[in-house]
Amino acid sequence: MEVERKRRERRNLIVLTGAAAVLAVAVNFAFTALNAHIKNRKKKVVPGSNVRINLSASEILRLADHIVAKSKEVHDTVASVPLDKVTYANTILPLVELEAQQFPLIQSCAFAKLVSASEDIRKASTEAERRIDAHVSGCSKREDVYRVIKAFTARGDWMSSEVKRFAQYLVQDFERNGLNLTSTKREELQRLRAQIDELSMRYIRNLNDDNAFLLFHDMELVGLPPEIPQGSTRKSVAVDYGRRCESKSFCIGKTVMANHGELEKIQLRHKLARLLGYSNYAEYSIDRRMAKSSTKKEEGEIPFGIEDLPYYVKKIKEQQFDLDFGVVKQYFPINLVLSGIFKICQDLFGLRFEEVVGAEVWHQDVQLFSVFDLSSGELMGYFILIYIADETEPHVAFKTREGKYGHTCVVSLQNGSWINSTRQIPVALLISQLQKEVDGRPGLLRFSEVVNLLHEFGHVVHHICNRAPFARFSGLRLDPDFVEIPSLLLEKWCYESSSLKLISGFHQDITKPIDDEMCKSLKRWWCSFSALKLKQEILYCLFDQIIHSTENVDMNGLFKHLHSKVMLGLPMLEGTNPASCFPRTAIGYEATCYSRIWSEVFAADIFAMKFRGDIFNQNAGIHFRNKVLAPGGAKDPLEILSDFLGREPSIQAL
Repeated sequence: MEVERKRRERRNLIVLTGAAAVLAVAVNFAFTALNAHIKNRKKKVVPGSNVRINLSASEILRLADHIVAKSKEVHDTVASVPLDKVTYANTILPLVELEAQQFPLIQSCAFAKLVSASEDIRKASTEAERRIDAHVSGCSKREDVYRVIKAFTARGDWMSSEVKRFAQYLVQDFERNGLNLTSTKREELQRLRAQIDELSMRYIRNLNDDNAFLLFHDMELVGLPPEIPQGSTRKSVAVDYGRRCESKSFCIGKTVMANHGELEKIQLRHKLARLLGYSNYAEYSIDRRMAKSSTKKEEGEIPFGIEDLPYYVKKIKEQQFDLDFGVVKQYFPINLVLSGIFKICQDLFGLRFEEVVGAEVWHQDVQLFSVFDLSSGELMGYFILIYIADETEPHVAFKTREGKYGHTCVVSLQNGSWINSTRQIPVALLISQLQKEVDGRPGLLRFSEVVNLLHEFGHVVHHICNRAPFARFSGLRLDPDFVEIPSLLLEKWCYESSSLKLISGFHQDITKPIDDEMCKSLKRWWCSFSALKLKQEILYCLFDQIIHSTENVDMNGLFKHLHSKVMLGLPMLEGTNPASCFPRTAIGYEATCYSRIWSEVFAADIFAMKFRGDIFNQNAGIHFRNKVLAPGGAKDPLEILSDFLGREPSIQAL
């Protein structure tokens, strides 16, 4: 039971993006009909949405039980269909509608644990997610439902491409749980999954629980910005001063000792993949990604060590770029940045953003926006913006606390889809780490926060513009190596003068945007050492691919070899083992760490071909919206990109 609990803890029903990706996993398939028993309109976000807010702890748990009961009812009905009478209407359609109707209700239960200030509500949200997750896990092992769906796909009746893709995903979900195996092999599969989940959770706990630190004399810190040796870092050192580390090498190696044994999970993954008919785990993991084959990802004397590299990079940047990011920050007040981003999305994609005044939300610092098509006035969807800042700020909606979700991300609350010929509108939630402008304080953003905000707006726009017919392929439920493309593309507007001036203005006089020279410096700064940064990504991607496609690997030896080969001949720092503190191989991105680079390639290709030299080309923007954003996951991503570009994607632009 404990292993199963930890396995459920590993999954996450919240659909997240950005840094949260590691933490979030989409539900395998669907849930339940509309929650008619909750009738208080104040608990609805907006008319036309099934997303519920302001739920009490008891209401969250009742909603979770309702979801499970209705889902079981639908699955029982599908399972009862005679195998010689299966049709789309009695087999696939009930599951399609179930998923579309219940996804926003599931998210209503689950997202509260990320944003509520009430501990009771956060606990109820976590418990609700556990109950739903346990039900989903059971559904994915139901042989009776599997037989009916398998019978439908075997009939070979005419199906649209979307229906065929949906049915194939359902079958694959079941078969990845071993339903096409003998009972003995299925038991072995479940045993391996339990072991892998336990080792993965232990690996992450070792990283989270590690509180090692290094002690330095003040003289060793000369040259650091003054804010670094001060504040919380210095306090933590003071608290632990009586437990001085005997040596720096002990501190560096601490996590290595804790996690070295957990790396055996890699070999267990290979066993699991072979049991399911794959040659190795990389082949299993990539089978449902754009790349399809792991072979596509493998390959493309200095007198200082790798530990010196960041120092020299920083020194060169200081010499080459006249940039003071403290000054840059003065040009990015939050309200101006937001209005500028809205204008970019309007000019580029034909979208109009409008705040819903007086909306029933759970805090005054939560804002609700409607999104309309600029030309037709059609309501496209909604998005909610949450401001989250430091606990020292009394005015924020949700304060920093231990255990709080600490990243900027976009959460799908309701996916766009069709139910009984009626369009269900999408609702997205953007959880930010930004301070709202209040009491004359402008809420200034660091430039990195501006880039991150525009990145997340790429996900918001993708979510709102997705017109896939099925909820499973709508919102952000896309191939992980495709979902980042719109966001990485939109980031590039942070480095073009005309768009930078649109989102900037000196906070004491917003009519004065950043000047041309600062714009050029920011772009040069962004481009500087880009190949070196890419090499670091490639190093980890190669390591991830090799350990998941080759058995019995000496992982520390492999990393040493790759490090020297990829990182300009520089050897790995002695006494360290990066493999023991690389969480992406533990949960979420095993054998698919290449995904971000893959998305970077496509984003660069799109920008170079369609927008370079004319970043507000609305014809290209609308074409991108209709050809790339609208299909969602209903079509193969490479087919979508080739259709938009008029050719196969190319790596040359990157």
